[in-house]
Amino acid sequence: MKIETLEALRPRFDSFMSRFDDCIRTRPSRRHLHTYVNGQLGPLARKSVEPIALEAGVPPRSLQEFLEIHKWDEQKLAARVRTETVTRHPSASAIAVIDETGFAKKGEKTAGIQRQYCGATGKIDNCVITVHLGYVTDDFHTLVDSDLYLPRKTWALDPDRRRAAGIPDDLVFRPKWRIALDLLTRSAADGVRFKYAVADEEYGKVPEFRRGLANLELLYVLEVPTSTYGWTAAMAGRAERARRVDALWERGGPSWRTYHVKDTEKGAVVWEARAVRFSPREDQEPGEERWLLVVRNVVSGEVKYFLSNLPADAPCENILHVAFTRAEVEQLFEECKGEVGIEHFEVRHYRPLMRHLALSMVSLLFLNEEARRLRGKKPVVEHLADPSGDRRAA
Repeated sequence: MKIETLEALRPRFDSFMSRFDDCIRTRPSRRHLHTYVNGQLGPLARKSVEPIALEAGVPPRSLQEFLEIHKWDEQKLAARVRTETVTRHPSASAIAVIDETGFAKKGEKTAGIQRQYCGATGKIDNCVITVHLGYVTDDFHTLVDSDLYLPRKTWALDPDRRRAAGIPDDLVFRPKWRIALDLLTRSAADGVRFKYAVADEEYGKVPEFRRGLANLELLYVLEVPTSTYGWTAAMAGRAERARRVDALWERGGPSWRTYHVKDTEKGAVVWEARAVRFSPREDQEPGEERWLLVVRNVVSGEVKYFLSNLPADAPCENILHVAFTRAEVEQLFEECKGEVGIEHFEVRHYRPLMRHLALSMVSLLFLNEEARRLRGKKPVVEHLADPSGDRRAA
């Protein structure tokens, strides 16, 4: 935010921050809480400890100690973000958006760092990966939980490295899809109720993840890779072998229907979609029947595939609406990085890193509450045309 904007919002900021004061035990630490969040929301080019402290006129060492050694409960702070979010922005159809992001860093001492694919740089890079859970409604979005991905060989199984970075003894290796389920479970315990869940193909391709979402009673629409095999209802009736989703129809197939997804500065974004009942292959056998949604960009020709456990009578546009809500997580990451400076952390140890992630969620919540107050949002998907008049998918 521009400094004049933040100053104009000072009474609202102070009122907002008072909701979190009881998460911090001492008055000095509460002052540091306000200083850190204020710095993340301000116009600093780099929002790490030293610039934030210097702008606020406090010794950088004191703010470093706030992150490193002060006695306060970052888990309670993160839980308060969740309870405040659902209390102030309730929705019976909230969507959980799940994704990971990478923070390119130098050295080898930051908790979780290793050479791995980093989405921020688009290549294999020295980076830290975190998994995030977004809360999306028709007119609001924010992050409600975050966690660190701890690589197995280079971190989880290296006791000396774990000890040096302060990794808790009970933190074991978890694949990213398992972390995502843990975030959803933790959020549910704090009263966050999602109806739907969306994620990209790295999560959607994992049968255990899909089953985990179903066990949490979530309706999901998950992107899956073209290497996903399975059977349509017609194929199963003919006892055919499983086919890849991109080879189901050499010609014909369900009719394409056209949908207006959103408007951009470059014009309307329009996709064609078709859907069919489909049983994905699991352990070489047909899994439970789901929706297979195939979408094609009318300009670029890009094709995406989604699996969904929405009811068999769900209209195609409903499935499509949920599927394209996943774009919200990219906007959330842009806000976190461009406005809040979530990637500007310079801490190496596990606990201050987790504290930084929790504080960044506080900052993002204020930012998006104020944005929502000043402007509204349009639906994600608008149905353009259905010549048959039938709202159900083919």
